[in-house]
Amino acid sequence: MIADDHPLFRQALSSTLANHYPASCIYEAQDIASLQQQLSLLSQVDVVLLDLNMPGCIGFAGLIHINANYPQVPVIMISADDSQAMMAKALTNGAAGFISKTSSAETIYNAIDTIMLGDIWDPDKLLQKNLEPNEIDEQNARLIASLTPMQFKVASLLINGLLNKQIAAELSVTEATVKAHITSIFRKLDVSSRTQAVLVLDKLGICGQ
Repeated sequence: MIADDHPLFRQALSSTLANHYPASCIYEAQDIASLQQQLSLLSQVDVVLLDLNMPGCIGFAGLIHINANYPQVPVIMISADDSQAMMAKALTNGAAGFISKTSSAETIYNAIDTIMLGDIWDPDKLLQKNLEPNEIDEQNARLIASLTPMQFKVASLLINGLLNKQIAAELSVTEATVKAHITSIFRKLDVSSRTQAVLVLDKLGICGQ
């Protein structure tokens, strides 16, 4: 599964992987919502290549959320920002590997093959440096992981300023269902208003569609 909001990059990567793994089925997602939907429908996904910043989340919110709800699916982060600090943070947040968007095809194949064997792709041995997320990062990760897939979708629409009726129409659910999800989101975020919730969600890296 290739999850990236740039069609040309998705197509190029899909073509590259199809040539090397001719028997594989390659799926694409342009945002977190479509990635969630496909993961919920497909019986097996061997690996997700997830862009660091895409519609529905920024930073590591998507990684944390996918790991929490689909722990059996390894996630490789992909980004043009390939600093060691960024790679280390991806690994400490649960990524199975990190691939720069400037990587060669051979590097991508090696990373996928390594992860498919159950290992972590960490050629720079960053995890051996005992890097640990700070307390704030850990708290934020727990909050993101506590949101169900539907709550995550509601949260990303809530941060866009949509009313309950509009969110209900967007997700094809009842307004009462939306209200119930928002109540649960408020409780998990320990807030009492939409404005407070939006501020917290923004800090967590959950953004609008």
